[in-house]
Amino acid sequence: MTTNAEPVAIEEIRAARERIADAVVRTPLVRLNLEDTPAEIYLKLENLQPIGSFKLRGAGNAMLSAPREQLAQGVWTASAGNMAQGVAWYARRLGVPCTVVAPDHAPETKLAAIKRLGAEVVKTPFDSWFRILSTREFPGMHGVFVHPVSDRAVMAGNGTIGLEIFEDLPEVDAIVIPYGGGGLSSGIASAFHALKPATRVYACEVSTAAPLAPSFAAGSPQEVEYTATFVDGMGGPRVLADMWPLVSQLLDGSLVVELDEIAAAIRLLAERNRIIAEGAGASPVAAALAGKAGTGKVVCVVSGGNLDTSKLVTILEGGVP
Repeated sequence: MTTNAEPVAIEEIRAARERIADAVVRTPLVRLNLEDTPAEIYLKLENLQPIGSFKLRGAGNAMLSAPREQLAQGVWTASAGNMAQGVAWYARRLGVPCTVVAPDHAPETKLAAIKRLGAEVVKTPFDSWFRILSTREFPGMHGVFVHPVSDRAVMAGNGTIGLEIFEDLPEVDAIVIPYGGGGLSSGIASAFHALKPATRVYACEVSTAAPLAPSFAAGSPQEVEYTATFVDGMGGPRVLADMWPLVSQLLDGSLVVELDEIAAAIRLLAERNRIIAEGAGASPVAAALAGKAGTGKVVCVVSGGNLDTSKLVTILEGGVP
């Protein structure tokens, strides 16, 4: 039986690309418009997806892989915003009901988008919400549960980003990917495990919620203090136990960045490339600019662009929300 100790097979990722091709944008890979950087920095612009995030890929593959009779009973997910939008977007497309369990600190921009897509939102305290990622249960929920991280079909959908990066820049030396639970980084790393294993694949974490870096140092999943910040699309108090075997095998480490570095990267992307990135999406750029991903050709996965307007204004004015 396939477990999360095994990389997602390249055949699964290629099948996912065919499955979601009519809905997902093949996003561009562009150079960061900045001279004198530690590496040649490229941007994989997943913020240009219809929901402003890569999550459409995994949500779509998982839902389109599920039996239609099960989908008819409805779908639900646990998400701070972007996966919720992906599941809600596909639920509306398929004509099935959708419920989202969100942590109580989820940003209003993302909650408004979820409701706009026709989903019902149920808020719960963060600890209760995070527990769902392990138990896959929540009172009152029924229908198909789309796990935002450790669902193999979700990871295969995320891995389609890896196929596109390899096709557009086969000579890539390193890829930097925001780390929330490991579903995005594991999907992309699985693709490169098959296509070009010499490419370094790094997770990127924010210092206020960075359990992966100490887990690599200790050789086992660790728990850290978690502080909610404007970087809401990644990070958590601990590494999910069912993801550790996979991420510890596939990733070359975790690059930790500070809040002010991420804010500066958001400002830079807006000024130089006219790109709006949320905190998680800008974090790989912050890491690459600090030289943490090394030299050569470095691809930063700009995972999403769903940032509250008020927070964006604060950042553009030189502040940190």
